[in-house]
Amino acid sequence: MVKIRLRRLGARKRPFYRLVITDSKAKRNGPFIEILGTYDPLKEPSEIKVDLERAKYWLQRGAQPTDITKRLLQRAGL
Repeated sequence: MVKIRLRRLGARKRPFYRLVITDSKAKRNGPFIEILGTYDPLKEPSEIKVDLERAKYWLQRGAQPTDITKRLLQRAGL
């Protein structure tokens, strides 16, 4: 099963995330298929950049977003 989820980057106590397409059995920061965008929770307001066309493509093909990723996609306008 393919999932849309967050991949954590950044230093300790300075998180930065990438929205990625990955196999559901892969580790959080393990191999991924494609990068859809980024999420920076430390900026005010938090910054979300997503390639909406690619997100729609993967959702139509059965990719399951996690709960947090689903909310981020909604805030980004999907």
